[in-house]
Amino acid sequence: MVDRYGIPLAVRLSAANTHDSTQLLPLVDAIPPIIAPRGKPGRPRKRPAKLHADKGYDYSVLRRALRARGITPRIARRGIDSSERLGRHRWVERTQAWLLRCRRLGVRYERRADLLRGLLHLACALLCLRFLAPGTG
Repeated sequence: MVDRYGIPLAVRLSAANTHDSTQLLPLVDAIPPIIAPRGKPGRPRKRPAKLHADKGYDYSVLRRALRARGITPRIARRGIDSSERLGRHRWVERTQAWLLRCRRLGVRYERRADLLRGLLHLACALLCLRFLAPGTG
C-alpha cells in the first residue's frame, strides 16, 4: 500500500498464488497513524480518506469494509469503468519497479520468509529515505 507519491505505507508478504484482494484489509489495518502538526484540532487520522484500486478489488465486501473503516473506496467497476482513469492516482506499479531494483527482491534467493520480509522492509526504508533526502539514490 502506497500513498499518492509512491511512498510505502504498509507492506505484506504473501504467497504468489493468493489473490491481491485478500490482502487489502490487513494492509489497510497495518497503516500506522498519521501524525498531524501540533495545534491542529481534532483526533489524528489513523487511515487515509480515500483508497484508489483497480478492478481486481471490485468486491462489495471490500467496499463495505472500507466504508466501515471511514475510507471512501475509489475502485474501478468490472465491465463499467476503465482502469486508465486510475493512472493519475495509482503509484503502486512505480513503487514495485523501484523495489524490484533491489536484486534480492526481484529474484527470490531467500528461502525463509522472515529474511525476505526483512529485506523488503529495508528496501522500503531506503525508498522513504530517497524521498526525505533527494539526490541520495
